[in-house]
Amino acid sequence: MEPQKSERESFWDASTFAIITDKSKPAIKWTISELKNRGKKVYVIDLSDKPEPGSLKSVSELPAGIDRAVLGVTKSEPGNLIPALKEKGITKIWLHWRTETEKALATCKAEGIECMTEHCPMLYLGSGVSIHGIHRAVAKMTGKY
Repeated sequence: MEPQKSERESFWDASTFAIITDKSKPAIKWTISELKNRGKKVYVIDLSDKPEPGSLKSVSELPAGIDRAVLGVTKSEPGNLIPALKEKGITKIWLHWRTETEKALATCKAEGIECMTEHCPMLYLGSGVSIHGIHRAVAKMTGKY
């Protein structure tokens, strides 16, 4: 019998993702790459001073029907983005580790959006021997996975 997936593990089973970055969380770049390597459709919103070519510049540019969003922003309030993500039909959001503000958590609750917190996406997306693999092993051993 196959072990039951956790809610955090299942988050990554979706087929389309909106990733919002301001380039302050390096693991977001790896998250984008890993999702694309897994054949996922990824829309990147780059709120940094120097956006990457081909990235979107606001949530309003997203198409409707995206399954999940990952927010990795620290230079602005992530809670301000959540109502616009809901308008696009997103019902599950991952707030990158140490980007969970009180406003973001309260807005997710008020908007009825499922919110994953307190973990780096690469804890679940990383593979092999890497800093993320070591982190994953420690998290599993300590019951924090």
